[in-house]
Amino acid sequence: MDLAGDRAYLAIRELIVSLELAPGALIQEPVLMERLGFGRTPVREALRQLAQEQLVEVFPRRGMFVTNVDVRDLARISEVREALEPEAARLAAERATEEERDRLAELSNSIERGSDLMELDEQIHRAIYTAAHNHLLEKTLGEYYVLALRIWMIALERAEALESAVDAHRELIAAITLGHGDRAADLMRAHVRDFEAAMRRVLVAV
Repeated sequence: MDLAGDRAYLAIRELIVSLELAPGALIQEPVLMERLGFGRTPVREALRQLAQEQLVEVFPRRGMFVTNVDVRDLARISEVREALEPEAARLAAERATEEERDRLAELSNSIERGSDLMELDEQIHRAIYTAAHNHLLEKTLGEYYVLALRIWMIALERAEALESAVDAHRELIAAITLGHGDRAADLMRAHVRDFEAAMRRVLVAV
């Protein structure tokens, strides 16, 4: 995609992840074009990419819809993340540039109670994916992270129960910035498991 397509993709993805475009909602290109200020081509490019990432789906003769959120997918998404995210953390510890280590340290320093947990968690994970310097791994994990994020949005009002899971990033970031790959992998694996358990507890109460 070109720059306009990328911007349209990020804008539409945000509407879907935030549930402003509700699960199951009909997607109307003219409405998105007017709402976001993009032309038809960038919007179509964005929607094609979102379809590949399973955030929208096309039904012949019916149209394009936002995919439904199935909280039962949480376990399957977590299985993928548990398999791949520790490797991303290990590679980040080995390959991160000084600038990337500084960025992770800044994010660690910004962790505090009452902060925007969703935004901070995403920034940290995406910074780790980037620091792994494997574009295929980064792309795959980014897509699965977004799928998990939509499930999290259902439980956002009870997100205080997830604060301890986000706090665990401090140790993880320290291991990466110090270059301790095996330690970073172990901490990431534990974090993904603990985060799934915390989210599951919240969702049961929703």
